Amino acid sequence: MNNFKDIHMGQMIEKEVVERGIEISYLCKFLKCIEADITEMYQCKSLDSEILLSWSKILQYDLFRIYSQHLIFYSPLSRNNLLPVKTTLPQFRKNIYSKEVIDFILELYHTKQMTRMEIIEHYGIPRAAIQRWIYKY
Repeated sequence: MNNFKDIHMGQMIEKEVVERGIEISYLCKFLKCIEADITEMYQCKSLDSEILLSWSKILQYDLFRIYSQHLIFYSPLSRNNLLPVKTTLPQFRKNIYSKEVIDFILELYHTKQMTRMEIIEHYGIPRAAIQRWIYKY
């Protein structure tokens, strides 16, 4: 998947099911639903988190990571002058760049579609991380 901006989860799941050759009967049994429900899920742009978790288990693929990549690429830059807010939600590190994201960024850089500074400004990726990727990959 190269386009993290427009996510259609149902189509992505259907594509992965076809690629892996998973039988519809197995899906119905695992998800405790009928074939029509699965077909309907394929048409949905987004799915409930519990259903998405079940699909992640079936496909052995972290479907939530797709949304994380969207946040990394398209969330507004944070303002450092704001006071830290106490939250009860768990805090995660921001550097969860998958191999696909790294490849995407490096492709932009190597094909000269974007300079290092443009990548830093547009996606908010630290300069040191980009440098490390260029030398490592």
